[in-house]
Amino acid sequence: MRTPSRNWPAETLPEIAGELPLNQTFSIAIDGPAGAGKSTIARAAAERLGAMYLDTGAMYRAVGLYFLRRGLDGDVRTVAEHVSEVRVSVKPEGDVQRIFLNGEDVTEAIRTPEASLAASHVAAVPEVRERMVALQREIAKGYSIVMDGRDIGTKVLPDATLKLYVTASPEVRARRRHLELIQKGEEMPFKQVLAEIRERDYNDTHRAASPLVQAEDAHLLDTSNMTMEQSLGEVERLFREAIGG
Repeated sequence: MRTPSRNWPAETLPEIAGELPLNQTFSIAIDGPAGAGKSTIARAAAERLGAMYLDTGAMYRAVGLYFLRRGLDGDVRTVAEHVSEVRVSVKPEGDVQRIFLNGEDVTEAIRTPEASLAASHVAAVPEVRERMVALQREIAKGYSIVMDGRDIGTKVLPDATLKLYVTASPEVRARRRHLELIQKGEEMPFKQVLAEIRERDYNDTHRAASPLVQAEDAHLLDTSNMTMEQSLGEVERLFREAIGG
């Protein structure tokens, strides 16, 4: 039997992952813009394939929150000089990935629109990306893993078993985000949500350090008109192709 991932017992490994050679690990890199559904797809795919899941965007949100609280998230020089003070750790808890910032559980605090924009600001700082990429690579060593973010296929896991670029139209992504906010009891006009999505897209694709791009060998997955089950079905199909199944 293959060695299971650190998060999932051996009996959860489905047939599709069992097609891999004995003790061989795999990695799936999922990149894409905010609100495309990549985190939901990555988390579900990891569960189905018996792999570890890592939400790298949450790690950048934690860094953004650190400097946002100090009113410095837009000060590139200060962020670069003080990023060494930021300690981010990840702890799986059931089906939730809890994020800790200097020992504080900030899993919920990093999910605000303000933290999202702060993450976009600090993610453009080379020193921040260098620190996070190194940490993400370290976490991935020796384990089957599904990772999503903005530069997974291009920087973090350039040799991933499967690379995906998950996207959707800005309007669709804004509607999804707007619904999430409503469900949380937060009020924000749809136009504002759409404007923030577009601002995030611009920041992510125009930063000098590891801009958001589709890796040359990544498969494009547009979820604009797809259900979650359809999206997962496509991921499984592409994974079978990648492992020669």
